[in-house]
Amino acid sequence: MRLYLLIIGLAFTGQLPAQSYQKIHTKAIVVDTHNDILMKAADEGIAFDRDLTGITHSDLLRMKKGGLDVQIFSVYCDGDVKNAYKYANREMDSLDAIAERNTDKIIKVSGYRQLMKVVKQHKIAAMFGVEGGHMIENDLGKLDALYKRGARYLTLTHNIAPAWATSAADETSGKILPHKGLTDFGKQVVRRMNELGMMIDVSHAGDQTFWDVMQLTTKPVIASHSSVYSLVHSRRNLKDDQIKAIAKNGGVIQINFNPGFIDSTFDEKEKIFLTRHKAEIDSLKKTGMQEFYVGNSLYHKYAAEIQSIRPPLANVIDHIEYIIKLVGADYAGLGSDFDGITLTPLQLNDVTDYPEITKALVAKGYSKKDITKILGGNLLRVLKANESN
Repeated sequence: MRLYLLIIGLAFTGQLPAQSYQKIHTKAIVVDTHNDILMKAADEGIAFDRDLTGITHSDLLRMKKGGLDVQIFSVYCDGDVKNAYKYANREMDSLDAIAERNTDKIIKVSGYRQLMKVVKQHKIAAMFGVEGGHMIENDLGKLDALYKRGARYLTLTHNIAPAWATSAADETSGKILPHKGLTDFGKQVVRRMNELGMMIDVSHAGDQTFWDVMQLTTKPVIASHSSVYSLVHSRRNLKDDQIKAIAKNGGVIQINFNPGFIDSTFDEKEKIFLTRHKAEIDSLKKTGMQEFYVGNSLYHKYAAEIQSIRPPLANVIDHIEYIIKLVGADYAGLGSDFDGITLTPLQLNDVTDYPEITKALVAKGYSKKDITKILGGNLLRVLKANESN
């Protein structure tokens, strides 16, 4: 009797979180809407069906270990890359090859029904998200072709935007722009995506592009990897009125793990670090190394030094909680940006650490129902709604 009362008491005081959070995490369908491992596969020739621990944030076995059920893989190249559509298909080829070799672990899916079937088989359901409208090369036929290959969202803009939509980078540059928001062709893109059942991604979009989309779309939108502007004044984060508009639209905001988007003190700390190592950075750039990989190299080399500027997991939870308090638990999710960011928050070192988010949400007192929504249920609802006529 005493043992029974002790267990009950511990449960009510929150001292028995381990079993409950692990059980919730295992039973939930965990969805990440933004992972950039395909960029590294294309640029560096790595195959993520081998152990890449210490090299990347992601590989297939570690995804399984972290309880990931659905991964939308980012298809990305810089906006000034020539033949972007060809590059997109090259990245898609790399996932297709991995999936063909590992049918016992990962299956590329075409929609909600197939996704649910694959998840029930305890395999990872994979789709593509094309990051940047420049990759369709101003051709609706190429948009259709990418959809047929498994792209289930298109991020309308990246920092270097297509001619038909302005990005957050464009609209905050101070430069005189030929237009703001969606052009007539941009509106055609949005309408065609609605027809296809392809989710419109407003991450990276400028404010005017965002509001043009919200006025035009007939389907719920996503922000595949964005965080909260009120907490961190980054142009990449969403303002309160945008969050409310996405909630009203029935969409979802997938929180980005990038330290610069979740910690208001990070950029200044990183600037000090980069200044300290400027000579080495300049030397690496002279070899032709891309800026992203320069940062990656430096952060690995000076891991002990960089540890002190990484924000805690609590910052990620703060952004999730902000959305919940503003509009409710139906509108938050996870868009890690793993392998597209050089640094991650503490306790979120790689894809094995998704359970830490569940653990933190349990500790905050959120219900199993709400946690399940945040981990993936909200995104699945939006995916299903986009597929409906």
